[in-house]
Amino acid sequence: MSFESIKNISLYILQRIILTIIALVVLSFITFSLSYLVPGDAALVAAGPSAGKEKIEQLRTEMGLNLPFYEQYFLYLAKLSKGDLGKSWFTHQPILNDIKDLLPASAELVFFAMLFNIIISIPLGVLAATRRDSKTDFSIRILVMIGAGIPIFWLGLLLQHFLASETGLFPIAGRLSFSNRNFEGSTGFLFFDSIVQGEWGVFWDSIWHIILPAFTLSVLFIAVITRTTRSTLMRALEEDFITLARSKGITEFRVVIRHALRNALVPTVTILGMQVGWMMGATVLVEEIFGRPGIGK
Repeated sequence: MSFESIKNISLYILQRIILTIIALVVLSFITFSLSYLVPGDAALVAAGPSAGKEKIEQLRTEMGLNLPFYEQYFLYLAKLSKGDLGKSWFTHQPILNDIKDLLPASAELVFFAMLFNIIISIPLGVLAATRRDSKTDFSIRILVMIGAGIPIFWLGLLLQHFLASETGLFPIAGRLSFSNRNFEGSTGFLFFDSIVQGEWGVFWDSIWHIILPAFTLSVLFIAVITRTTRSTLMRALEEDFITLARSKGITEFRVVIRHALRNALVPTVTILGMQVGWMMGATVLVEEIFGRPGIGK
């Protein structure tokens, strides 16, 4: 690699870093401005409805709300640069500690929802693509349409009523049964901590509690991946290299799985990566319905 190439790459990286910093500063300003413009008194909310004027003014001073806007913003940036996200108005604990305590529960839910997503959607997409315009393809497209249109909160309530309350097949809410309520792990991931500690009863209990919430969270995303896999695989099956593979006498199963699907999964994997963030944003509904702690709240 020549010196000129290294120089161009270095300049490009430096440019991207500078643009990222500018974008973060602009984003922080917008976020801070929106919170500043929201109606209501933050000090009053933090103090509670029964607090006196002296207590409210004391909190306003401690929170820096008596300072001008620009001073509040620079104070906000200074704390943010040190990893200080402030204190929660509800728990009165550092927000970073709350995130560390609650994030594992949400990440665990997203992990199993993504597992459901991959296990269900990709085989459905392959089946629909290989049975194009058949009754099977039509049925899968109808199911996908229903899955994409059903609200998450309503699906959660239906599953909770029929599969938990009526039949008792699954727990209604929570992460663990009452008998395992005292279990504590080092990471906050119950299924992982229970394996490490050899608590197999807790492991299966945590898995049983997460099936309905994870499936509820995954349904919308299953619909998206199924449609994506179907469309990309159908295009791949029409390519010349697939015709060549078939002409060599390779079985249809190997043609689809080893040749077509490997190329068709490239956009699917990209969307799966984006869905992780989307799922994290949708956990608030599922966690509220199934009574699970998590970052959603």
